[in-house]
Amino acid sequence: MDEGFVAFWAILCVFGTITAIIVGPTWLKSREKREIQQTVRHAIDKGQELPAELIDALTKDVQKNLPSRTRDLRKGIIWTATGLGIAAFSVVSNIGGRDWDGNNLDSGLLGIACIPLTIGLAFIVLSFFNKNKD
Repeated sequence: MDEGFVAFWAILCVFGTITAIIVGPTWLKSREKREIQQTVRHAIDKGQELPAELIDALTKDVQKNLPSRTRDLRKGIIWTATGLGIAAFSVVSNIGGRDWDGNNLDSGLLGIACIPLTIGLAFIVLSFFNKNKD
C-alpha cells in the first residue's frame, strides 16, 4: 500500500475517534431531551396534567449545574493544587543539573504552572462571592 494512504487513514482514525468521543455523548443527550420534550408536548396537547415528579426530573439538570460556594471552592482547590504540582515538578526536575542559587527557577514549566494556579485562585475568590449553597 501507499504510505500516504496509510498515513491519511491513521490521521483520520485518530481525529475521528476524538471527535466521536466529544460529539457522541452530546448528540445523544440532546436527542434524549428532544424526545422527552416531544412526549411532554403531546401530553399537554391532550390535556393531561403533568405530575410533580416529572417536572422535578426535568429541572434537575438545570439545578445541578448552578454554581455554588462549595463547588467553586472544590474546583479552586483542585486547580490550585494542579498548578502547585506542576511548579513543584518544575523545581524538582531542575535540581539534578543546577544548584539552589536561583538558577533553577528559569524553567518554562513554572510559567505554565501559573495558568492553573491563577484559575484555582479565581475559583476560590468566586466561592466567597457566590451566595448559592449546596
